[in-house]
Amino acid sequence: MKILIAEDDRISRSFLQKFMANYGEVEVAVDGMDAIDLYMDAIKDKEPFDLLCLDIMMPKVDGLKVLKVIRQLETQNKQAADSRLKIIMMTALADIGYVDEAFRLGCDAYASKPVDTEKVEEAMKNLGLLPPGEKKEE
Repeated sequence: MKILIAEDDRISRSFLQKFMANYGEVEVAVDGMDAIDLYMDAIKDKEPFDLLCLDIMMPKVDGLKVLKVIRQLETQNKQAADSRLKIIMMTALADIGYVDEAFRLGCDAYASKPVDTEKVEEAMKNLGLLPPGEKKEE
């Protein structure tokens, strides 16, 4: 699995990178613009990401705008719904409005911070990215 993590907080980014490395190849973006650039490069190289862990609050371009851009590009390219990038939004914000907006824009799952690895694994299983019984190696 090819995974993109878009997270501006260094500690959260490092934690997620180590955790997600159990499941595949991981690339990281430090802001929303970087995430869009990496997404576009992967599409251009015909090596798209399977999963994006996307922080809502980031500098330059926030996660909601990144989500909107990606879903618009998928629609423009007439990408089949079952081959779209799976996106898990991540935020420390308690504001349900952001979460509602993320789902309205097309995110697939939501995880609050601090990140609960079991909930992220469950979301990955629900999205068909992991077999139902798979767990990360300790």
